[in-house]
Amino acid sequence: MNKVKLKIHEIIFEADTPMGKLFDIILLVMILLSVTVVMLESVEGFRLKWLWIFDILEWVFTILFSIEYVLRIYSVKNPMKYIFSFYGIIDLLSLIPSFLGIGLGTTNNIGSIKTIRTIRLIRIFRILKLIRYVKEAAALKKAFIASKQRIIVFLFVVFAISVLMGTIIYMLEDPKDGFTSIPRSIYWAIVTLTTVGYGDIAPQTSLGQFFASIIMILGYSIIAVPTGLISVELSKTSLNTQSCRSCSLDEHEDDAIFCKICGDELNPNS
Repeated sequence: MNKVKLKIHEIIFEADTPMGKLFDIILLVMILLSVTVVMLESVEGFRLKWLWIFDILEWVFTILFSIEYVLRIYSVKNPMKYIFSFYGIIDLLSLIPSFLGIGLGTTNNIGSIKTIRTIRLIRIFRILKLIRYVKEAAALKKAFIASKQRIIVFLFVVFAISVLMGTIIYMLEDPKDGFTSIPRSIYWAIVTLTTVGYGDIAPQTSLGQFFASIIMILGYSIIAVPTGLISVELSKTSLNTQSCRSCSLDEHEDDAIFCKICGDELNPNS
């Protein structure tokens, strides 16, 4: 029985074996098809004509995802830790709408129909299941965590520039041009600094336009900073898909034998 659990865990949680890769490919296709069904169902013309097909497909996907969810819980040493993990919650959110629809589907009033449709739209959370199967996602998360302090400092600097420039523009421009308060002027500074440029308010004086030009140039310079910070950390990461059965951590170095968090052996049979 223990060998069966280990084999299931290896196939479902890892992608270092042919069976694991095949499982991931099949699941990726299922997720994409399921999300496509949800999107097509939101189109009224398709919904009226093909609703019965969408319902059948939805229940096929729900049953298959339910089996996957149960197998994931069965194969880990600490089921509760997986259930309340990020991926566990996403997996559960992708299943709940279909089962809730059974209880609400017996009523025909407009309120219940709207409730059912709203709940069914939550199935779009299945798109988040894709994160698990993108190997670079783990490296990206690690890079974000490693550079978070520098990113926080960077965001603080951007905020300080926005407040400073917004206050200057507020003093330079006439309220009738839209700069009625410092918060509204800060809003304009943020929109300009991020190069969004809605155009709902704009400086009319020459000095105001000069400061606007400075903010625009700063904006182009600032955009590259967080990209550089994260890229540096990404270049340092080297992770594989080995997953710990005890704590479900799936961010291990290529030469790891034991889990770096709980110390459990990663591949007992190897």
